[in-house]
Amino acid sequence: MTVIDNLSCGKLENLSKHSLLKFVNVDIRDSDKVNRVFSGGHDVVFHLAAHANIKRSFEDHRLDLDNNVIGTLNILEGMMKNHVRDLVFASSSAVYGEATVRPTPESYSPTQTSLYGASKLACEAFAEAYTEFSSIRVWAFRFANVVGERCSRGVVGDFVRKLLKTPTELEILGDGKQSKEYLYAKDCIDGILAGYHKSPGKVNIFNLGMENQTNVDEVADIVIEEMGLGNVKRNYTGGERGWVGDNPIVELSLKKIKSLGWKTKVSSEEALRRTARWNIQNETKNRKSRCV
Repeated sequence: MTVIDNLSCGKLENLSKHSLLKFVNVDIRDSDKVNRVFSGGHDVVFHLAAHANIKRSFEDHRLDLDNNVIGTLNILEGMMKNHVRDLVFASSSAVYGEATVRPTPESYSPTQTSLYGASKLACEAFAEAYTEFSSIRVWAFRFANVVGERCSRGVVGDFVRKLLKTPTELEILGDGKQSKEYLYAKDCIDGILAGYHKSPGKVNIFNLGMENQTNVDEVADIVIEEMGLGNVKRNYTGGERGWVGDNPIVELSLKKIKSLGWKTKVSSEEALRRTARWNIQNETKNRKSRCV
């Protein structure tokens, strides 16, 4: 097994030490290096790399194009040249924009509201096109919010860092009523493997999420409780969304993936609590190490 990453976000220490695992520091925007990695002989690519900061994308309009679309194109080219057949792609529920049909099925035709969502949909389209003139098959998984240990990005990590800095008040982007699905990382992995092993089509697209939604105020409740705080004043930035491109309500149809026998094992609340606990421990440890 070969892992390629440029370590712009991840840490090498997060990889298990295994004799069959090889790590290569490669940026998927470098087509020559990607091609050389694939020339070593592989059967399937699990493509999880992406630029996923929606807010930053509106400051630099090329980030999602270069990292997500061009990076995926390089992977597809490397696969085709080296006869690697299967691509398992991490897409996003962001491709649905502000869906008017809820729960939203995979067949829904969306209007894009973010450059990130547009880039993920473009990646899916490129991959699907490659299946027409090569032996490549594709599985694309449109995730809800994926949380869990080692997840420092997103609303939970944001709340923990803010409350460690100022325990008496919390800034909440939006009105606190934005309603999302929070899927535990290990359940997400199980869903990916279920779709890959049980759906043998040329193009396979699945939603992965939860059947219940949690609003931002409820996430704040969980974080505040896990931190043992009380009387926290909440300061809302106003409006129904946290930022441009943020979709206030995400509710995915899971009929397709559940028809393969997949189901979650960890509730949204427990997933959020585990994420909060890890962020509290990690941020506290990092703050102590900076003071030494």
